[in-house]
Amino acid sequence: MTILTRRRLLTTGAAAASTLAAPALAQTANNAFTGTTEMEDRPKDGVRRNISSFRALDWRPYFDNTRNGAILVDLDSRALHYWSEDQSIYKLYPSSVPLTEDLTRRGRTRVTLKDPSPSWRPTPSMKERNPEWPDFIGPGPDNPLGTRSLHLSWTYYRIHGTHDTRKIGRRSSNGCIGLYNQHIEELYEMAKVGTQVLLI
Repeated sequence: MTILTRRRLLTTGAAAASTLAAPALAQTANNAFTGTTEMEDRPKDGVRRNISSFRALDWRPYFDNTRNGAILVDLDSRALHYWSEDQSIYKLYPSSVPLTEDLTRRGRTRVTLKDPSPSWRPTPSMKERNPEWPDFIGPGPDNPLGTRSLHLSWTYYRIHGTHDTRKIGRRSSNGCIGLYNQHIEELYEMAKVGTQVLLI
């Protein structure tokens, strides 16, 4: 028979409370990092995929070499990985990814143009879905492409910045890969025309 003293009750209660609170605290810390609190960001299988699933990767399973540098975009973990040609630099950035599967493109491409001051025009399909959108936005704080843009060999596809930081770590783009402006500015300096890109 266990005798329940006041001290034992307080100790047991505190331990139980801390155990119950731990997931909530972890979730709060995770949400503060990801900026994601919406339940819509949780897929039907119950596995949340956002920037909290960050992990370093090795380039070898994805590329034969790192000639001109290599960029891997992991759409599930919403992360962009960059390796320099000599492999002395490895970067891991949180990213936004396409909103829906039909807007998503996977496979191999490359950087074809570096735009230091991007302007934006909606694609024909964007305009069809959102006829109220403007036809053109010049460089500046209202530009959806942020402060830098890397054009890919696929028409209309970019890796670019965004002024709307709420989008990072979420399914929020119309097909492009978005980064915080400070991250695209850093990547812009390292990437070259010809840098290999793989979206998985």
